[in-house]
Amino acid sequence: MPDVRFDKYYRYEDLTRILHSYAKEFSQLVRIESIGKSYEGRDIWLLTVSNFATGAHQEKPALWIDGNIHATELAPSSVCLYLLQTLVTAYGTHPEITRCLDTRTFYICPRVNPDGAELALADKPKFIRSGTRPYPHDEEGNHGLVMEDIDGDGRILLMRIPDANGAWKVCPTEPRLLIRREPTETGGQYYRVLPEGKIENYDGVQIKIQPSKEGLDLNRNFPFLWRQESEQSGAGSYPTSETEVRSLVQFITTHPNITGAIAFHTFSGVLIRPYTHLSDDEFPVNDLRTYQRIGAKGTELTQYPAISAFHDFRYDPKGVVTGTFDDWAYEYQGLFAWTVEVWSPQRQAGINDYKYIDWQQEHSVEDDLKLLRWNDEKLAGKGYVDWYPFEHPQLGQIELGGWDTMYAWTNPPPEFLEKEIALFPEWLVWHLLISPRLEIYEASVHSLGDDTYRVQLVVHNTGWLPTNVTQKALEKKLVRGCICEIELPPGGTLVTGKPREELGQLEGRAYKPSTPIRRHSDPTKDRAKVEWVVRTPQGSTVKLLARHERGGVARTELTFP
Repeated sequence: MPDVRFDKYYRYEDLTRILHSYAKEFSQLVRIESIGKSYEGRDIWLLTVSNFATGAHQEKPALWIDGNIHATELAPSSVCLYLLQTLVTAYGTHPEITRCLDTRTFYICPRVNPDGAELALADKPKFIRSGTRPYPHDEEGNHGLVMEDIDGDGRILLMRIPDANGAWKVCPTEPRLLIRREPTETGGQYYRVLPEGKIENYDGVQIKIQPSKEGLDLNRNFPFLWRQESEQSGAGSYPTSETEVRSLVQFITTHPNITGAIAFHTFSGVLIRPYTHLSDDEFPVNDLRTYQRIGAKGTELTQYPAISAFHDFRYDPKGVVTGTFDDWAYEYQGLFAWTVEVWSPQRQAGINDYKYIDWQQEHSVEDDLKLLRWNDEKLAGKGYVDWYPFEHPQLGQIELGGWDTMYAWTNPPPEFLEKEIALFPEWLVWHLLISPRLEIYEASVHSLGDDTYRVQLVVHNTGWLPTNVTQKALEKKLVRGCICEIELPPGGTLVTGKPREELGQLEGRAYKPSTPIRRHSDPTKDRAKVEWVVRTPQGSTVKLLARHERGGVARTELTFP
């Protein structure tokens, strides 16, 4: 068994070793490949997980799962590792996982952005948004505050600076906590709060935050509704300009068997579906209903609310984010795609009814006090650091402290990690098992006399989703219909029919109502039939094949009596 723990975060070399050890020990279920190189030349590892003895992975419906596209969002890599561990250890004993790997495929990319993660995990960490390519300019800044660990304790905290015009004051009931100064308040002890770091070329008066040289946001670089820097910062030079994003796009677009996609991020504890820029009113009706059904199952299994990016997760009430993975995967690939934000410190502290984005701008002092109590009782005080004096090289005597956001907010504290990531495998297996699956319903041959035979092939979709997966895929003509082929024996001739017949899409069970009533008929739209008339010697064998890009491949052989 690979030497892996789920109470720590792994750096690139250790993660690489662990992933390869899974592929070596469970070679019948796991294969590993590099789908590209990061900006700094690290491999972007992809695990293909399926029972290879039951068919080629690309001939089975598949689910894409990735994590860690943002540098400091490390827990998603652990989500992928935990899923991998669950699949390989439960195969053969867990009926649903066994059925899933026998008939379907997982594509798992645990760390999309290895360069940014290495900075976050360094002994002296550096926190950036995404990739390490200099953007939008190549030179280092030389003016303003640079966020860094200035006291060498491995954490980047906050700096509390006495300032008569500061916006913050000490909470009268909890001296560790800073609260907002009242709008007309004067005469007290006030503070200015800044990220921990040094100030380059400080003039003794003005403090500006120096823009990071690494200004990319890889989750703005996907092709759908990409916008240039003047409209959306961090989006890159052009759609898929970044090698990490281009590697994902290349893999997914060349694997049409992928039927769904989940990108893991942190934090907020929610399952987010598209769109980022459009109301639910703009969805094809069946896609919205199906998204809601999938989300409801996700909530049942994970306790994470399923929400709309546009309606419930907007950073700016008057603006939108575009160029994201899930929007691209739905709109351009016709997949049911999700962004999962792992971990909610608020929920851990008993704050359940809150707005995921708005809370960060406006919430009650009582919420902060609940979070501090959670820190004291559950984190042994490690999540929130009491203020301590520090002699700053530019500012003189200040204090450092506040939340250790990396391991209390952005990611679960290591001791909480396994419990949190264990929430997801059941939903992910279920999400893959709802995919379409093409199977042979009936194959037969009937003699017409004189070495002439009628061959009939009936196929059906035994999956819950239709073979096209989404209505968007039909609207955009993103997926071909079911194709049936006949391979004649030597000396055989085709009297009627074509060697290859395209039969269109096959419905699943996703669109059925909650209760059967008379006006909701249930015709056999999940089935399709093709017939050929063949002239061939008695006793010869004909090969039949049915395939669908998203539904998989089914084969059979018939012998002419």
